[in-house]
Amino acid sequence: MDPKLLEILVCPLCKGPLEFHRAANELVCKPCRLAYPVRDGIPVMLEDEARALGEDEAGA
Repeated sequence: MDPKLLEILVCPLCKGPLEFHRAANELVCKPCRLAYPVRDGIPVMLEDEARALGEDEAGA
């Protein structure tokens, strides 16, 4: 994930910062507890495509 792109991307729901989790290839919003997939290097910033984080992942 391009660091410059990561600097400007925000969660589409809360407008908060995102963390890139390389192992899962996802952008994570901790406040919303959602993980947005990155497919072929392109972040899919749609709520319908996001995965809800489990209890064990919320603090990760």
